[in-house]
Amino acid sequence: MAITVNTNVSSMIVQRNLAQSTASLNQAIERMTTGYKINHAADNAAGYSIARNWEAQISSLDIAADNAAMGADMLSTLEDSYALVSSHVQRVRDLTEQAANGTYGEQSKQAIEAEIKARLEEINRIAMNCEYNGIKMMDGTNNSAKAIQVGIDGTASKSQISLAADLFASGKISSLFNVTGDGAYTPSGTEDAALAKLAKDCAGTSNGTGAKTPTDMLGTLDRVISKISDRITTLGAAQNRIESAIESIGVQSENITSSLSTLRDADVATESSNYIKAQILQQASATLLATANQAPSIALNLL
Repeated sequence: MAITVNTNVSSMIVQRNLAQSTASLNQAIERMTTGYKINHAADNAAGYSIARNWEAQISSLDIAADNAAMGADMLSTLEDSYALVSSHVQRVRDLTEQAANGTYGEQSKQAIEAEIKARLEEINRIAMNCEYNGIKMMDGTNNSAKAIQVGIDGTASKSQISLAADLFASGKISSLFNVTGDGAYTPSGTEDAALAKLAKDCAGTSNGTGAKTPTDMLGTLDRVISKISDRITTLGAAQNRIESAIESIGVQSENITSSLSTLRDADVATESSNYIKAQILQQASATLLATANQAPSIALNLL
């Protein structure tokens, strides 16, 4: 090999290797400090794109989980309200059964009527005030079907749970006590007038012709209790679907997160080894560069 002064090939070779080892060292440091082996598209173009898509899916699944949880909370609020209504109706039935007994005088029946009326008024109050996030659920003004978005796309059959309009039917006295069949009863007039008439019929203090007796009202009350029970059962079925959706979302999010970790997360043990290797090569190259840079000085010995 010729001895030259203007061109130092050995130095060029060492410089190239020094640059490579320095780049490897910097890459190892970046991966260990970020925890990711894919930090730029240049690291793995396909992997970078897949990772971004999975990140978007995980974010969407988090929102879907929140949606489902809110749906479950909404139905729990409605169920709790119906549980209260059911307890009041059961108490009204107990009082009506008392009034049906022939041992109560008019004054006692009026006392029974007063409690029944108070219970019925409380049922109406509950129905008027039952709401979730501004949505009225028992006053009869918002009795439309609702969709809970529990998926990450716009396909209703795959990503939505439909809540039937019947779930949000009126829970006021005029609706609950509008029953047919055995124990048929249809409250008429204004809500207050219907409520007052109902209290009188249950307590046996009604006047005039065609009035229902407490005995007659027992069948009506049984129908109302059954109606409330049916609504609570329907609510339970809807809640089960939402709970299943929440579990499914959790499984899906877990699987995608695991796949994302495999694709993107750095193996600290591997990167530590790469760091030490690159550090040694960098130090060796730096030492040899000094030696290579002195090579042209050998020409002075020939002068």
